[in-house]
Amino acid sequence: MSMMKEFKAFAMKGNVVDMAVGIVVGGAFGKIVSAFVANVVMPPIGLLLGGVNFTELKLVLKAAEGETAAVTLNYGIFVQSVVDFVIIAFAIFMVVKGMNSMKKKEEEAPAEPPKPSNEEVLLSEIRDLLKK
Repeated sequence: MSMMKEFKAFAMKGNVVDMAVGIVVGGAFGKIVSAFVANVVMPPIGLLLGGVNFTELKLVLKAAEGETAAVTLNYGIFVQSVVDFVIIAFAIFMVVKGMNSMKKKEEEAPAEPPKPSNEEVLLSEIRDLLKK
């Protein structure tokens, strides 16, 4: 089997396609959460902390000299990324928790045996009459 045919067979399996869709949707979700945190969540928190803009929080390790830029430790952006991560992790946790509870309900539901068809009922009646 040529490498191209083998790759096509691999890529067209259901799990691989599902995973690819999940990664794309997850990436888009991450961007939405990042925008939400940067533009909706962090400004009020910064305002409550005395008008702090988290993207500008940094520790200057070496001041700028001439044309050389300053060396800074941008911990405000890190704090914002941590908030992004916490929100995304919580959202994923809630989705997984919901899926697990749905699976649990399916497993707990008693599986009733299917009712016999009319033909089966008639055949069983005939069988019972023949036994008598």
